[in-house]
Amino acid sequence: MDNYPLLNIFWTMLELFLWILWFFLLFKIITDIFRSHDLSGWGKAGWLILVILIPLIGVLVYVIARGKSMGERDVAQARRNEDAFKAYIRDAAAETPGQAGGATAAGGGGGAARGGGSHVEDLAKLADLKASGAISEEEYQKAKDKLLV
Repeated sequence: MDNYPLLNIFWTMLELFLWILWFFLLFKIITDIFRSHDLSGWGKAGWLILVILIPLIGVLVYVIARGKSMGERDVAQARRNEDAFKAYIRDAAAETPGQAGGATAAGGGGGAARGGGSHVEDLAKLADLKASGAISEEEYQKAKDKLLV
């Protein structure tokens, strides 16, 4: 330990951090190359060869040339994921009231075994979904009507 000063430890940690950061950036760019719909197959192959054979220059050129569209693709992917999640929540909320009379996974048994609290719990869940914006007023009313019938 005497022959490895403290400043060298910090320098080594910085190099390790930058190395890991470099790999994250490299993998992010490679995935962006493959998911880019505006590039042809030859364009993707060219960028991939440039990024793999001359990594430092290839990555910097890619970020400079296509950085803006790379960000736009990230935002579009995040929106698609959010929309898919909201659609899943809406489907789950629409199915829950229809299952209230029979056996449900949430209650662990039949509707009769849970008594009158079943409808109250389902209405509370629907109200929470509506308050969070996961379902619209119309969807809330439809699900509530199914539950109360």
